[in-house]
Amino acid sequence: MTTYKVTLGEGDIDEFKIHGLHHRFITGTCDSMGKPTKVSVAATAVKQATKRKATLSTSVDDSPSRGKKTRKTSEESESPSAFEEEIRKREGYTAPLPKRSKKGDLIFADSPDIRPNMTPSEVLQAGSFGGTYFRPIKSGVTGEKYSGVWKELPKEWLQGLNIGKQISSSVYDAEVNTYKVKCGGSLEMWESSGWMHKQDPYGWFQWYCRFYLGRRTDDDARQISRWSRCAGVKGRWRNNLIAKCVRSGCAYDNFAISPVVRQTLQHWGYRLTKEDFDKGAKRVK
Repeated sequence: MTTYKVTLGEGDIDEFKIHGLHHRFITGTCDSMGKPTKVSVAATAVKQATKRKATLSTSVDDSPSRGKKTRKTSEESESPSAFEEEIRKREGYTAPLPKRSKKGDLIFADSPDIRPNMTPSEVLQAGSFGGTYFRPIKSGVTGEKYSGVWKELPKEWLQGLNIGKQISSSVYDAEVNTYKVKCGGSLEMWESSGWMHKQDPYGWFQWYCRFYLGRRTDDDARQISRWSRCAGVKGRWRNNLIAKCVRSGCAYDNFAISPVVRQTLQHWGYRLTKEDFDKGAKRVK
């Protein structure tokens, strides 16, 4: 296992905000081989993210995999599992599941403007939201209390996960996350910003789970637009990550570079791939 020296020096500090939270980290620089000479978010987060690199980039499309399923990379529709089909029938979802393109994107036939490359299951299996996404809440939008909402998900999406620690915990644990860093705003922050709608009181990822399974509603255009502005081809955080890799001289899959941004993108169903990086790098000035 390769260990990189972490040097925290004055003048290397970069600061930015993601979803209302303030993050402070050291800008990474790499040698000619693409290995970091200066990195950070917190030294421990960098070291652990770097150590996980080998296990997180093994699939054809550069997206995370824990070995539970082999991704389809040809343009054919994902066939609903028995559990997925049960939910689709119960909830009256009728749109087909997406196709997986050769490059790994998910193609929704009726919604070409959203092209994530991680399914909801892959987002959860990779380690996301500090384990808290489907925790019990009282929604400021609906005025209702919710608990056990994770039970609406297909069982195989949660296979092997500790529900109380990785899905419905009331306490955010950055160690659950892929990159061992915290990101994202509070439920109250999202509600006060006006981004939350009654049909999906938990937010965008809840919408994505239901959209993936075939639900279609009047709120889809707004939620797809949000994804596009975050993780789409011209998305803010996708291009933020590409630019940081380019300017530091590091490889696109050097996880010591901007782990907070990488974790944020993962929560929106996207992981940077070499193909996307190569295209985006041409636009970096």
